[in-house]
Amino acid sequence: MGRKSAKIAGKKGAADRARSLIYTKTLKEVTIAAKNGGEDIESNFALKVAVDRCKKANVPKDNIDRAIKKGMGNDQADWKDVNYEGYGPEGIAIFVEAATDNVTRTIANVRSYFNKKGGSLGKEGCLQFVFERKAMFTIKDEGQDVDELMMELIDAGAEEVEKEDGEIIIQGEVEAFGDIYKKLEELKIEIEESSLERLPLNTKAASSKEVYEVVATIVELCEDDGDVSKVYHNMDFSEEFSG
Repeated sequence: MGRKSAKIAGKKGAADRARSLIYTKTLKEVTIAAKNGGEDIESNFALKVAVDRCKKANVPKDNIDRAIKKGMGNDQADWKDVNYEGYGPEGIAIFVEAATDNVTRTIANVRSYFNKKGGSLGKEGCLQFVFERKAMFTIKDEGQDVDELMMELIDAGAEEVEKEDGEIIIQGEVEAFGDIYKKLEELKIEIEESSLERLPLNTKAASSKEVYEVVATIVELCEDDGDVSKVYHNMDFSEEFSG
């Protein structure tokens, strides 16, 4: 599936990141969802998902309510979704998703993270054949039969159901995100994590620990930027180099 290789380099950075940064990013998702689709969680599916993500991160309810009100206000920022595609050393691909109210600031910051470590930003679309976008769900592995679960979810659009490191990972087409989400709710299965992710169609192994750490640093620098939502790469995970 490639899920691990797509995220592993940034895992330690994500674990060490300050709680305030996590709050900022999840609350921004709430504000943008409310701005785009209104404040009714039942009719605004994006808002429902964003609020669920805030709850998973233990964001206080008052903060969530304020973020929704901010999104409904007349003076909210004009947020734009932007993507940046580039390369680290040895042609390892790095894809950055961001939501920003100042594109000039964001691209300058992202470019600096790449340049600082010898990487470079490419033209829009340069990684279109490196990653594919998928709906991804994580649930607890409580001994469920993956074949039976697949049969329950296949009509909702699920393509793969696999066990991985004590979790069950469900994958489907982007357009099936809402249907799979609702089906899991109907089955009363708690969703640990849900998102649209970019999975690498091909991966590359770093030739040395130095190269591995440089790519990991670019990923972490980008992830630590408040404008950046997600970062993906196609570097193979290496136990030898990650220690």
